Amino acid sequence: MAQESNSGQGAGHRRRARGRRRKARSPRRKALLITAWIAAGLVLLGGGGLGFLYFKFNGNLTGVDINAALGTNRPENIDNGSQDILVLGSDSRAGANGKYGKDEGSARSDTAMIVHVYKGHKTASVVSIPRDTLVSRPECKAPDGTTTPPVKSAMFNDSYSVGGPACAVKTVEQMTGIRMDHYLEVDFAGFQKLIDELGGVKITTTKPIHDKDSHLDLAAGTHTLHGEQALGLVRTRHGVGDGSDLGRIKLQQAFIKALLDQMKSIGLFTSPGKLYGIADTATSALTTDSDLASVNKLLDFANGLKSIGSGDMRMVTLPVTYDASDPNRVVPLDSKASRIWQALHDDQPIPEDAVKGSAGDKTGADDVVK
Repeated sequence: MAQESNSGQGAGHRRRARGRRRKARSPRRKALLITAWIAAGLVLLGGGGLGFLYFKFNGNLTGVDINAALGTNRPENIDNGSQDILVLGSDSRAGANGKYGKDEGSARSDTAMIVHVYKGHKTASVVSIPRDTLVSRPECKAPDGTTTPPVKSAMFNDSYSVGGPACAVKTVEQMTGIRMDHYLEVDFAGFQKLIDELGGVKITTTKPIHDKDSHLDLAAGTHTLHGEQALGLVRTRHGVGDGSDLGRIKLQQAFIKALLDQMKSIGLFTSPGKLYGIADTATSALTTDSDLASVNKLLDFANGLKSIGSGDMRMVTLPVTYDASDPNRVVPLDSKASRIWQALHDDQPIPEDAVKGSAGDKTGADDVVK
């Protein structure tokens, strides 16, 4: 059996050239992965002849030209019918987000997921990347135009802090050898408003969850979480399991599945009359790559994804182990991570044994939310 490596560098460098190539096509498919499904469905309003709404929602969207920022130094773009999307939840503490912590002048990627939509767009795999994962960060351009040098071992969420969305995408592509087709981002305040507009999300907790830092106080039982509580749930790390980011990821994944079920149950994708407030909030909260930064393109994206329900989505966490020199950091288990990236590259299911034996299996946060 191959020995696991504690280095976060190997897989990305060995496999960089093994990305995917796709010809230009009409796009289909943090916060969170959540916003991708919400915002995409909302733009159905734009196709209903309501031109003034189309222009309003179009003007809400913020786009980042990832292709121009990264140029040609990227994994190859292979057309095999699948799609890969980097979804980030930004941890900015500015403005309305200030209640969740001190504004230190920069944002961080509090939540990161690679979403792989398989050929046919009926199923998907989601790989969560712990924000404290030590990875090789490539050279990136900072917002002020200066260039930040590459760093051999840096926390994953530092990429977003030093170079914004483009640097986050570049780091993921270096890690995986897979070209990201799209980028989606939502911040704390936007996420909270979205959940309120949806009328809340029903979840069941098997144990009490108490975390004053994330404003969360839940007894065991069934709850309809509105914006403040929902945000607290996906942010809490001290209220469940061993208090680590790995435990928080388990809660985020469970909440996303509950949210997808909620959206299906209220007919979000089939009742434009329900969508105005949600559409306005979602498009205002979203930052996307420039290829998705219009209502029409989001509509195409939605039409390719709305058959994917919670039961059609497999959610895993990047296999990691605790760093020997700092127990507050984790490093990828390279041989397992490489098998995951290879499976996604080949548009194949993630092997079961590739996600076993990770530090994330021992957090005590499994099945706390269902």
